[in-house]
Amino acid sequence: MVQRLGEHAVVLGGGMAGLMTCRVLADRYRKVSVIDRDTLTGVTRARGGVPQARHAHALLARGQQTMEELFPGLQEELDAAGVLTGDVAGDLRWYLDGRPLRRARSGALSVSAARPDLEAHVRARVAALPNVEFRENTVIQGLTASADRGRVTGVRLAGDGPAPETLAADLVVDTTGRGSRTPLWLQELGYERPPEDRVKIDLAYTSRFFRLDSDPFGDALAINPLSSPANPRGAFFGKFPDGIALLSLTGMLGDHPPRDHEGFLRFAATLQPPEIYQAVRTAEPLGDIASFRVPASVRRRYDRLRRFPAGLLVLGDALCVFNPVYGQGMTLAAMEAHALAAHLAAGEPRPLRFFREVKPFIDVAWETSASADLAYPGVEGPRTLKVRLGNAYMARFLEAAQNDGRFTATFFRVAGLLDPPQTLMRPGLVRDVLRASRRGSRRSPAGRGRPAGLLDDSSPAPGHRAS
Repeated sequence: MVQRLGEHAVVLGGGMAGLMTCRVLADRYRKVSVIDRDTLTGVTRARGGVPQARHAHALLARGQQTMEELFPGLQEELDAAGVLTGDVAGDLRWYLDGRPLRRARSGALSVSAARPDLEAHVRARVAALPNVEFRENTVIQGLTASADRGRVTGVRLAGDGPAPETLAADLVVDTTGRGSRTPLWLQELGYERPPEDRVKIDLAYTSRFFRLDSDPFGDALAINPLSSPANPRGAFFGKFPDGIALLSLTGMLGDHPPRDHEGFLRFAATLQPPEIYQAVRTAEPLGDIASFRVPASVRRRYDRLRRFPAGLLVLGDALCVFNPVYGQGMTLAAMEAHALAAHLAAGEPRPLRFFREVKPFIDVAWETSASADLAYPGVEGPRTLKVRLGNAYMARFLEAAQNDGRFTATFFRVAGLLDPPQTLMRPGLVRDVLRASRRGSRRSPAGRGRPAGLLDDSSPAPGHRAS
């Protein structure tokens, strides 16, 4: 029988990180409350509190596997609902500097669900748990703490009633995302704010749905030109049922895709391959153009603090906001929730220990995305010898993948967090990469550049302000 750790746990934020955290806590606490400022029940469209939800998202292979462990049968449910799923290296077409990467089976799945659809399926699973309640349209005002401020004891809320409410809790988990106020709340309680690692990327997405009058995809689920230092514009063009497609344009370092239709098409016309522009040029636009901007990737280093109150944890984007083009957000949130389940199996949560337990896999994701961003000359940050050598090697690796699908499959297994980065550096593979990339260079010169990655949960958008 599972050991109960307390009477009441409160999750701040009802997005993907909050829902997965709630699923874990429901096994250990008699009651779990999810607090969110938006309406949650019955919502199948992008919510105001998740502006990135209107853009292309990726659930990496490791995330798909972890979510299936948290919600057994979820993938079968998504399949029955018509959500397209395929091999990320074999069923999607990827381009780098205008040249396609060779397709190959990798065993790494890509789930092509729009963020609101995926969230709705997960939310329905969580809502069905008998000890879970949703507190919707409720504003979180702050934390309450014990007299000595050594333990968080609940939250202060403002909802539909005339007066603020105090909700007592044995554990409060902040999953409110990039706008998390936990650093401020810690300061108010007499603790240090966590130090931050930042990589300024000035990234934006601009996205629109279309009803296509022709099929540019063929047997592929998506056509994705990766951005690179040589060609910093990118896109994610994904197929949905009934002839619908979503095009998310991406631009780094202020080169943001326009938010008007004509400007959107002009930006799309600069992409390779040309079939993306040809498809949307004559397609029927559906809905408004959406934009979302990400000034910087931010990692809040709670793992470096020496003091932290009991009864409080931080997960998801509130812990680390990645460059969304790498698609790491939902997957890392799933991995953190899974790690939380193992942590709670040992007894009452110990925050600093938990932050150290999740640090290793956050390190991998952060170093991967930050190093790739530092391949762009305009991105500010320390370019260590490791970063410079790694980016030079990855340029050769992806050049080799244009000639041999074995490298494509290996790359996407690592990018999908199934295999460790060291996989890319096996001596025999390094030798083959150098040989294959040299052969490709002799046949057809191509710009060499490190791609800006996959895309996420935390999607993005371009332009000015998030709509």
